[in-house]
Formats: sequence, structure tokens, C-alpha cells
Amino acid sequence: MAMPDWFLSAQERANPGSELPVWTSGNLAEPLIHGGAYFDRLVSEVEQLGEGDHLFFTDWRGDPDQRMRPDGPTVVQLFAQAAQRGVIVKGLIWRSHLDALSYSEEENRDLSEAICAAGGEVLLDQRVRRGGSHHQKLVVLRHPSDPERDIAFAGGIDLCHSRRDDAAHGGDPQPVAMSPRYGPHPPWHDVQLALRGPVVGALDTTFRERWTDPMPLDSENPLAYLRDRLRGSDLSPDPLPDQPADPPPCGPHHVQVLRTYPAVRPRYSFAPDGERTVARGYTKAVRRARRLIYLEDQYLWSTEVADLFARALREQPELHLVAVVPRHPDVDGRLALPPNMVGRAQALELCHRAAPDRVHVFDVENHEGTPVYVHAKVCVVDDVWASVGSDNFNRRSWTHDSELSCAVLDDTRDERAPTDPAGLGDGARVFARELRLRLWREHLDRDPDGGEDHDLLDPADAVAAITSAAEALERWHESGRTGPRPPGRLRPHRPERLPWHTRLWALPAYRLVYDPDGRPLRARRAGTW
Repeated sequence: MAMPDWFLSAQERANPGSELPVWTSGNLAEPLIHGGAYFDRLVSEVEQLGEGDHLFFTDWRGDPDQRMRPDGPTVVQLFAQAAQRGVIVKGLIWRSHLDALSYSEEENRDLSEAICAAGGEVLLDQRVRRGGSHHQKLVVLRHPSDPERDIAFAGGIDLCHSRRDDAAHGGDPQPVAMSPRYGPHPPWHDVQLALRGPVVGALDTTFRERWTDPMPLDSENPLAYLRDRLRGSDLSPDPLPDQPADPPPCGPHHVQVLRTYPAVRPRYSFAPDGERTVARGYTKAVRRARRLIYLEDQYLWSTEVADLFARALREQPELHLVAVVPRHPDVDGRLALPPNMVGRAQALELCHRAAPDRVHVFDVENHEGTPVYVHAKVCVVDDVWASVGSDNFNRRSWTHDSELSCAVLDDTRDERAPTDPAGLGDGARVFARELRLRLWREHLDRDPDGGEDHDLLDPADAVAAITSAAEALERWHESGRTGPRPPGRLRPHRPERLPWHTRLWALPAYRLVYDPDGRPLRARRAGTW
């Protein structure tokens, strides 16, 4: 397997302003499926930090009182106690829109102030494009005197309410307000990576580039800047400690860090024209797909993104696209709901037109029949290339907000047949195949240890198995739930079609507000990332 066939080259990354390596080798990447598993591991790792160690994090939302384990600690207790032990705690959290608009300005501010009071430094970062957000979810833990213990966490899971769920999908006891269709404690499906090895240094660099950027923290909102000045908020990042050398190699995984930064004025010092390696990385991998693309995504919007999959489906007659998405948007209401619905319907229609029999879209429910909100951002291509990150499959995530994803290629071949499903000589790889299988075992109620994988390995057999299970569950519901419930949690996703007069206003609102374009004008005109 040649890395350049799958990973972006330095030229393809197209951002010489960044010090990020093209990719790193010798890493160990471990998927942590669900917030409960991630939060538990994060507590264990942070509690081992001592004086002089580093704890750096970025986040979209942080709820100070979110319990990391059933009996605690909370997010603020975990990080504040680390700062009190002498750990160097630095954080960048999106300043956010108002709570009245269902965002988290007060929660993010409270987390910042509480950690700062304990001796850390957490800044509210509004260095974004107008209407945009910082969406990266990253924690970097460094041990300068013992680099083999360094670890980073990156993926889709915020340090906030609703995220602490598990495979049973009973929901987090501390929920966020969502559409009532998800119940009082919305079940939540998500994925984070635990990463060791040289990639930790690359993720440390990602944090440091944002921290040291000279752009004012509230550059996008002068009124917010004035309000912060009057409140006495910290608006000047203190110097960071020297960056330790990269941790030593420890595993068989090559990892390419992919990011999104918009084209913005004033320019980012580390991305003068923005960075769209998320979009470029997916584009390169999808164009190499031959048999199976598997996605889990919160949105799956945008004709630009859907067109990438549609082209691949038209060009590769054996290629199947399998996607797992939420049954309903997380919002409700006459004004908010239609724009959230119209984008996905448009994208799925484009894919279905390209290959009606090879596009398979599902949503998830728990065993009580409550829909599960799919927040994961996962992609597996031909059981070779896999990515887990903060970025959704939409134009906003690929061009407009800040995003962070890790693409993984494994040196270790998976010897289970078919050993080379795509037929390109790359061979199935353990990390990518096992990530897909772990997710499918849960969705299909299969043995979590892999004892029932015989029909999930070959792409054609796997598609038949997952489709059959979803259709059986759908028939059970349609029959009034008579008889035993069939195994599995997937059902065919059938988006509601909006009337033409609703689409008339919902489509422009979706394009302008919910899914804006952050590319430079020349890239928009050229239709490139």
C-alpha cells in the first residue's frame, strides 16, 4: 500500500503557512465508541498528570457540571484539579452564540472562568468567519519528562451534556434540549479516537497554531469584545511552554491530520488562505473507492459533497454507499426544522439518482424504539482508509468552520477473506475493517467480540446483511410490533418530503445560514476545494 495513493501530499495540502507534518507514522489509534467510554478514559489519563505536564484542549461547547463518570468528577473538577496540581492547563473554546438561541455562551464562559480561577487559562475564541464556529474537539496530554505516556483525543465528542451515553443508548442523565422526538434523555451515538505516538506532536502543533495566532480573540464581533473588556475577561493568551519533542513510535498506524479553516479577514497566520484538507482528504479517498463507502454522520448535507459520492457511484459499478444518519434533526419548530430537512433530502436524492440500488441509508433506534441521535463523523473506504473527526459531510464543515479529523492507514493487513476487497492491491487493513465491524456489530446486535462476522466481511454480503436486518425491523414496526423484536437497531431512513412552498424559502435559508461557503472566491468559481 502506497501512502500517497490515499493521503494528501504536501502540495495537495496546499497550506505552506502551517507547520503541521504531511502525515506521521508509528502511531497507535484506538476508537472509543460512545461518550461514556471516552469520558472514562479521559478521566484516567488526566488524573495521572502531574506538575509541569500539559493539558491543552479545544472545544465547541463545554458544560462545567457535566459528569465524566456517574459519580463524577465533572469537567470543571477534572481540569481545575489538574491546574491546582501544577499541570499547565490551556484551553480554547468557542465563544458561542447566545443561550437564548439554543447555544452555549454562558456555559462556555462559566467553564473558562472556573478553570482560570484554579490556575489554568481557557480563552473564549471567536476568531471565526461571520456566522461560523470553532468546532474542533481535541484534548492533548503531554508528559515532557516521560513522552511515551503522551496521548491525544480527537473526534466528534464535546465535553458537554448529552454526550455520556453507551451501547445501550439510554441517553445521558444530563441532557441538552433537543427535538422532543428523542425523548427526555436523547440517546447519543458518537466516536472519539485515542492517539499515541508522533501524531500527538502534530495535534499539539494544531493547538499551538491557534493559540499563538495574533488575530484578536473577538475579531468577528466588536460588541462581544467590548462586553468582554467590561467583564474583565482574559483576551491575551499567555505564552505556552516549549513544545516537547514528538513521542516515540509505538504502533502500526499512519495518521494524517486533516483540518478546515475558512478564508477569513484578518487572515489566520497558520492558514492565510484557509485550509480545506478535510474536503481534499475525503475527495482523494472517495475517488479511490471501488466496493464500499461507509459513513456515519450528523447531517450528510450539501450538493457539493453529495456530488462527490454520486460521481464515484457512477464511475464504479460495484461501489455501494452505506450511511447511518439521525432519523430526525436535533431541532424542531416551523422555522428551524425545514432548512435542516431540505439539505439532506437534496443530497440523498442526488446520490440515489446516480445509483438507486447501491445507496443504502439508515437511522438508528434503541431497543425501546426511541431514535438515537447520530453525532458521529466516521468514514471507512474499502476497509482500507478510515477517518474519525469533528467534521460533518456538509459544506459548512468542509469550508466554513474550524474542524479537525484524523485519517488512519494501518500497516497491518486483515487476513480474513476477502483480503483485498477493492482489488487494487492495498489489502484490507485491520484498523479500518475492525472500526466498521465494531460499529455494525452494535447496530445489528451481533456478538461484540466478532463471533458472527462471517457475512459482514465481503462488501456485497455485508450490504445484503445490513439491508435485510433493517427491513426486518421495519416490517416488525409496520405489523404493530407483533411477535419477537428482530435483532438490530437500524431502520431504512425515509426523509420527509417538504411541500414546494416550504422548499421555496427553506432551501435558500439552508444554503445561506445552515450550510454557508467559506472558500475564497476563486475556489467557489472554480468549484474546487
